[in-house]
Amino acid sequence: MKILKKIIIILLVLILILGTIGFIVGYSVYSKALDEKPLLTRIEEIESDEHFVPFSELPKNYLNAVVAVEDHRFYEHGPIDFIAIARAIWVNISNWELREGGSTITQQLAKNVVLSQEETASRKLAEIICAFDIEKNYSKDEILALYVNTCYFGDGYYGIYDASMGYYNKDPKDLTLDEATMLAGVPNAPSVYAPTVNPDLAKKRQEHVLNKMVEYGYITQEEANNI
Repeated sequence: MKILKKIIIILLVLILILGTIGFIVGYSVYSKALDEKPLLTRIEEIESDEHFVPFSELPKNYLNAVVAVEDHRFYEHGPIDFIAIARAIWVNISNWELREGGSTITQQLAKNVVLSQEETASRKLAEIICAFDIEKNYSKDEILALYVNTCYFGDGYYGIYDASMGYYNKDPKDLTLDEATMLAGVPNAPSVYAPTVNPDLAKKRQEHVLNKMVEYGYITQEEANNI
């Protein structure tokens, strides 16, 4: 019993040490990014862009599609989703390959606005710290709007306004369910899912988005079948 207690204490100490090191490394990377330009200044510049589409002007179907496929517990968890992280770890270990990530929409916004797209441990740690900073300053609705306004949609289109105009020649508020679900699936891998790159793969990705919307109660199966 004493040996077990010692092992638990050692493990807790190791976790504490690794956590402290991780925070220091992540904070260092994040601080360096903020030295170039503060978070609030970056956000203000995005929101002041003439093509920025505020939350109130984004179609509900599109917002629901994004949440369903990217982070279905977005309005329930904090800056990071421990359940999604645990699930991703289990799936990846079970399949011996990187199949799933556990990033929240807030983390993805942090990557889009403040940090780089490189997949390194230090950048990931900085992303988590940045996500906490973002949720301290902005509401979930604001974060969701910022996210879709900073995503890359392929074909040189950054943000939902440019993507909607570029692919469908219409304002985002006028997107149909068909168009909204197509665009919701693109940012995951624009080089693969952009409608102009591979229509068949784009359609399969759209079907995945629709299935997620049905699964989480945003639309009925009949509505999905009609797309």
